[in-house]
Amino acid sequence: MMKEQKDKKPPETATGSEQLKKALTLEYAGALLRKKGVISEAQEREIFIKGDAQRARLRKSQESSYTSRRPHNVPEFISPAEIIASLNLTVAGSGGRPVTEDMITEAIAADAGLPYRKLDPLKLNLDLVTSRIPRPFAQKYLVVPVGEKDGVITFAVADPFNLEGVDSLRSTMKTKTALVLCSKSDILKIVREFYGFRYSVGAAEKEAKASPELGNLEQYVKLKGSVELEATDQHVVNAVEYLLHYAYEQRASDIHIEPKREMTLVRFRIDGILHSIHTVPKAVHPSMVSRIKMLSRMDISEKRRPQDGRIKTSFKDKEVELRVSTLPTAFGEKVVIRIFDPEILFQELPNLGFFPKEYETFESFLKKTYGIILVTGPTGSGKTTTLYSALKVLSTSEVNIVTIEDPIEMVVEEFNQVGVQQHIGVDFANSLRTILRQDPDIIMVGEIRDKETATNAVQAALTGHLVLSTLHTNNAASSLTRLMDLGVPPFLVNSTVLGVVAQRLVRKICPQCKKQRILLPEEREYLRLKDREYRISYGEGCPDCRGTGYKGRIGVFEMMPMTDRLKAMTATTADVEAIGKEARAEGMSTLRESAVKKMLMGVTTYEEVISVT
Repeated sequence: MMKEQKDKKPPETATGSEQLKKALTLEYAGALLRKKGVISEAQEREIFIKGDAQRARLRKSQESSYTSRRPHNVPEFISPAEIIASLNLTVAGSGGRPVTEDMITEAIAADAGLPYRKLDPLKLNLDLVTSRIPRPFAQKYLVVPVGEKDGVITFAVADPFNLEGVDSLRSTMKTKTALVLCSKSDILKIVREFYGFRYSVGAAEKEAKASPELGNLEQYVKLKGSVELEATDQHVVNAVEYLLHYAYEQRASDIHIEPKREMTLVRFRIDGILHSIHTVPKAVHPSMVSRIKMLSRMDISEKRRPQDGRIKTSFKDKEVELRVSTLPTAFGEKVVIRIFDPEILFQELPNLGFFPKEYETFESFLKKTYGIILVTGPTGSGKTTTLYSALKVLSTSEVNIVTIEDPIEMVVEEFNQVGVQQHIGVDFANSLRTILRQDPDIIMVGEIRDKETATNAVQAALTGHLVLSTLHTNNAASSLTRLMDLGVPPFLVNSTVLGVVAQRLVRKICPQCKKQRILLPEEREYLRLKDREYRISYGEGCPDCRGTGYKGRIGVFEMMPMTDRLKAMTATTADVEAIGKEARAEGMSTLRESAVKKMLMGVTTYEEVISVT
C-alpha cells in the first residue's frame, strides 16, 4: 500500500485545469503553494503522501474534543490549510519560517479572486455576527457575517468553491452580499466565542430575576472546556467563563466590566491599550458581578464598599492568577480583573529589556547581602515583573525570602508571602516589624508609602537584610528625596540604599509588519539628537497585531547606583535636579535616552518614545 502511494505523482500545476479549481482539495492547495514558491516540490510530494492520514488524525482529534451529545457540532470539512499547517512545513528558502494556516488561506484567496481577511474578534460587531444567522448554520457551513455597509453584508467563508451556505442565505435574506476568505480556525473561534457568549448573556437576561445556583466557593477554579460550556444551562457561569477564555486568548492583562446607564461595557487592556469588546444588558450585570465575587471569595451581599479578591485558575495547562477589584460607581459595581500570567511575571532578567551595562549594574545590586534596592515608576510600568523576576533569581534553598504585598500579586511557593489586611491592623509597617523576628535573608516590601514603613525598611537593611521595594516616583533621583520627605534622615538613606531602578514599558514594533523610515528633522531636534540621518522603524499594521503596529512590551530603565559622590551630595541637598545631573555625569542613562536607544535599534517607535517618556 505504501509503495503504491509513493509511486503516485501529485498533479502538475500546469495541468491543474478548471476542474481542479472547482474544489478545495489537498492536491489543489499543494500545487498552488508550489507554484507560488511557498513550498518545494519535495514538500508538495510529502503533502500528497501524508495528507489522507493527517486528515484522519485531525478528524479524530476534532471529534474527541466534542461531546457525544452534540455530534452535529463537528464541522465535516477538514480544510487543506489545516492539514498542510499541521505537517509543520517551513517556507522554502526562508530559514525556518513555518507554513501557517493563515498563509495558505491567503494564497488560496488570491487564486480564487476573493479578499483575504484575518478575523480580529476585537473589531467585529457581536450583534451583527450573532443576529443574522443561527449558530448551527454558521458552524455547519463555516460562514459568519463580519461586516455591513451600505446595505451589503460581508460574509467570511472557509471554502471559496463551495458556497452552498452563502447561496442559501442570499435566497432567504434578500440582501446584497460580499465574500471574504478566512481560515477555518478563525471562523470556528468566532462561532464559539461570540455565539457562546451571546447565548449565555441572553439566557441570563431572561433569568435575571431568578436565583440559580452559581457554583461552590473555591479558591482554585477549573474553567470548563468550550464543549462543557455549551452543555450546561448555568448561563451566568458560562458568560463569565467565556469572557475569561476570550481574555486569555487575546493576551489581555486586564478585564474591565463597567456599568453604564443603559448597559454594561466590557473592555480588555492589551499591550497597555484598552479595547471595547462587548456590551452586556444591564439586567445581567449584577449576576455577572456576583459570580465573579463568589469565585474571588468576596462578600456578595456588600455592594457599597470596594472589595479585593483573587482567583486561581488555569489556561492551556498552566496556572493563571486573577486579581479582582470591585468599586461602587454611579451606575453599579465596576469590576477590574488583572491577569497574571506566570510566563510574563517571571522572566529571565536579561529579557526584561536591560542594556548590557544596566544588567551588570542591576546584578551588582542583587549580589549584595544587605541594603535597599528601590524600583520606581507609575502603576502599570512593570515594577512587579522586575521584582518577581529578581526574587526568582535570588530564591535558593539557602535563603529565606519573605514578601509583604497589598494584595499578593501572585502566590509563589518559593516565597513566604504576607498579604496586607488593613481592617485587622496587618499593614506594611506592622508586618515588617514581625518579619524581622522570622529570620529573613531577603525581604520584599510591596510599597514604601509612609514614614513607619520607610523607617522599618531602613532598619531591616541596617541589620543585615536585603530589602527590595517600590516607590511611586517619576524618576530615579526623586526616589532619594521621597525617602527623605517620608522622614528618613539623609545619612540613613546613604547608608542603606544600594541603588534605584526607574522604569517604564514601551510597546514593541510588530515583527510581521515592520517598516523603516527616516527620522524627520523636527523629530530629531525634539529628541536632541545629532544632526545626521537616522533610520527608524515603525509598524504598518497587520492582522497579527490587529492593525496597531505593535505587539508586546519591553522595559526602558534608569539605573542609578549610589556612588560616593551621590552620597556626599544627598547628605547636603535634596535638590532632585542636582542629584539627577550628578547621576547622569557618572554614566546613568535617563528613561528618555534608554527609550531613544531602543527606537534607534528598531525595537520601538518615535511616537511610543514621546508618549511614554
